[in-house]
Amino acid sequence: MSAQNLRADLRALAALIQPGEKVLDLGCGDGTLLRYLIDARQIVGRGVELAERDVLACVGKGLSVRQGNLDEGLRDYPDQSFDTVILSQTLPYLDNPAFILCEMLRVGQRALVSFANWGHWRCRLALLFTGRTPRAPGLPQAWHASPRARPLTVRDFIEFCARDKIAITRSIYLGESDRALRAARLGENLRVAVAIFEVR
Repeated sequence: MSAQNLRADLRALAALIQPGEKVLDLGCGDGTLLRYLIDARQIVGRGVELAERDVLACVGKGLSVRQGNLDEGLRDYPDQSFDTVILSQTLPYLDNPAFILCEMLRVGQRALVSFANWGHWRCRLALLFTGRTPRAPGLPQAWHASPRARPLTVRDFIEFCARDKIAITRSIYLGESDRALRAARLGENLRVAVAIFEVR
């Protein structure tokens, strides 16, 4: 698989991974990112996924993935056992996101987190003009067809990290066209469709 076949946020995450790293992908889905990283970056990769269907898809791709609920933590993994821990498009679906972020930083030297920004201007206008729950960019399901989620914005995440003394060492913002936006500016919460943060 080439990088161009990856979803835009997965492509941006993959670009942050160095060859040979030990990577843990949490909420790894069908293993698309993990398989790409193993093939293209020669990483040592592991994954955790809740959905049995996706775990079976991962096993079918030859990946080392275990079924597990992230809200129960990462107690099976020793401190600092990975170079990078990835949480892509999963944070808003966790019951205790603060706990899993702490766990990610316990087992990894750094964490990469991506999520759809509910502060995007389209979400705001949808709520204002239709009076309906908006769909975040990149998340096509209606509220009744998607798993329980906490709406999360770029500003929410930045303030959370500051409050919990989690250092944001890098941020990448993708716009609607899946292109990276320039470094953070005043309207970041309005323009960003998907945010990616490196935290330590």
